[in-house]
Amino acid sequence: MLGDLARRVVAECGADVGLVGVPEPLPGHGKDDEGMVLRHWAGTRSDLLHDVAVPAGLGLGGRALAERVPTWVPDYRAATTISHHYDAAVAADDLYAMLTVPLMDGGTVHGVVYASVRDVVPFGDVRISAVDALARAAARALAGAAAWSRPAPRPEQGRPAAPVRPATRSSTLLSTRPLTPREHEVLRWAATGRTNPEIAARLGLTCNTVTGYLKSAMHKLGVRNRTELALAAREAGLVD
Repeated sequence: MLGDLARRVVAECGADVGLVGVPEPLPGHGKDDEGMVLRHWAGTRSDLLHDVAVPAGLGLGGRALAERVPTWVPDYRAATTISHHYDAAVAADDLYAMLTVPLMDGGTVHGVVYASVRDVVPFGDVRISAVDALARAAARALAGAAAWSRPAPRPEQGRPAAPVRPATRSSTLLSTRPLTPREHEVLRWAATGRTNPEIAARLGLTCNTVTGYLKSAMHKLGVRNRTELALAAREAGLVD
C-alpha cells in the first residue's frame, strides 16, 4: 500500500520522485528515539535514497516527523532551515524542491511521504493539497489496518465474555455483494500498484471499463479511493 502511495505522488501530484518513510527503531539510537527508514520509492534514478535511516529532526522528512506538520523548501540544497545530512543522496537524484507530509491519525504518526521535483520551484497550494489528501487517506487506511490486527481483549476471569458482535463491514459486504470475477481480476492488478492504462492493456479492456470495475469494487467494499481499496481487499483475503 505505501509503495502505491509513492507511485501516486508521482502520477497524480506532479512530482518527479515519491518516497515514504516508515517508523522503525534505528541502530545506535535509544528505543524511545523517533526515527524512520525510507522503504518505498518511485521515480528515483539512483539507490542512495533507498532504505535510508532518518532520525526525527534531521533533513526535511525528519522535521516533518518531529514537528507533525507538512514542511517544504523550493531548493533543498540551498535551504537554511534544515540539516543537510542527506545532500549527497538528494544531489545524486538531481532533486531540488521537496515537500514532506506526515501520515497522521490523531496523535499517531504512521510515516512521512515525500514529494520532490527536479527543479527549483515553490510548492503551490494545489500540489500541497494533493499530497496532503493522499497522506490523509493512507493514514486512515494504516490506522484501520492497525485496529484490524489488534487481538481482542480477553474477558476477565469470573466475568462472562462479551457477546459475539456482527460481522465487520467488509465481511458483510462480501457475503451479500460479492465481487464479479472481472472486478476481482481488476482489483488484484490494482492492488499491485498497476495504473488503469496498464491494467487495461494487460486485460484487453478500455480504461473506462477498468475505471468502472474499480468504482464498483470500491462501492461494494465501502471504501473511497485506491489506497483504501487495496487495504480492504487484503483484509478480506481477496489479494495476497
